[in-house]
Amino acid sequence: MNNAIEIKELSLSIEGRQILENISFGLGEIGIACLLGPSGCGKTSLLRCIAGFEELNYGEVWIKGIIASKPNHHLPVEQRNIGMVFQDYVLFPHMSVTENIIFGLKDQRATRIKERLDELIELFALEKHTRKYPHQLSGGQQQRVALARAMAPRPGVLLLDEPFASLDIQLREQLARELRSILKQDGITTIMVTHNQLEAFAMADIIGVMGDGKLRQWDTAFNLYHEPKTSYVANFIGEGVFIKGEVINSIEVKTDIGNIKGHIPHNFEKGKKVRVLIRPDDILHDDDSKVTAHVRGKAFRGAEFLYTLETKNGLYLQSLVPSHHDHPMNEPIGIKTEIDHLVIFTDEEISI
Repeated sequence: MNNAIEIKELSLSIEGRQILENISFGLGEIGIACLLGPSGCGKTSLLRCIAGFEELNYGEVWIKGIIASKPNHHLPVEQRNIGMVFQDYVLFPHMSVTENIIFGLKDQRATRIKERLDELIELFALEKHTRKYPHQLSGGQQQRVALARAMAPRPGVLLLDEPFASLDIQLREQLARELRSILKQDGITTIMVTHNQLEAFAMADIIGVMGDGKLRQWDTAFNLYHEPKTSYVANFIGEGVFIKGEVINSIEVKTDIGNIKGHIPHNFEKGKKVRVLIRPDDILHDDDSKVTAHVRGKAFRGAEFLYTLETKNGLYLQSLVPSHHDHPMNEPIGIKTEIDHLVIFTDEEISI
């Protein structure tokens, strides 16, 4: 088995309520994965199953080639060689940064402890804070200490449950990028739970989108955005609208904003009524275009505006436009389409 973590047909019920249903995926050595989804979708429960805090009703959890969980077999948490950081990442308030980090290394030789401590202090840029206590640190610094403490024993797997939730949004994304670099450098296989897409995009090699206790897609961020397998994933990842379309042939769909070319699934015959996903980056602002739409909404995002536009036939679209193009509400602007990935679903699939 080449994967560091292998989940096979995992299902979990608690007090008769189905929490997780038939989940399978694999994560390779030193891979970084994120379980992404809304509150209550089961992502934290799945993390708890991997850690060993929940016993399975069906399926298997393999960690580093050893079966850790299956019905009637449950390896205790302390025997799984797992590090875990929870949302509140509670540090020991009476211990310094140094004492917190080396807490789990007491059984090792003093020279080994010193080497690992120095390594982690440098990795997390904590050189100026080693003698401080948790209450003297910022939220971001406390987070770094909690992560260093979890990584200190060199666990085979690191599990992170919403580790950046208490930090402001800008700091979350920055820390996610920094942590990704640290984990790759230290060679630790990691699974993180989050509901924040930007965190997941900044952190993960692969992302599992979850909904209603099911793993809806296990894929790269690029594929989740441009090639969603279901309308649930298409709606959850990024932004966009579905417009009506009709399949013309094997490579083209007719819509109210023109014919769009791309790969058509085999089961969609000519004349089939479909819905086409239009992302904000598919609609470009073009002053020279003869096709116009009126600005009906605008959200400033720093480098860009997210415009909500209404076409002449009453169709609403979204467009990302560089923020120096500051158009007032209800003004018409020129637009053109540039769609590289055709994403279509039937009405039945949209309703699922």
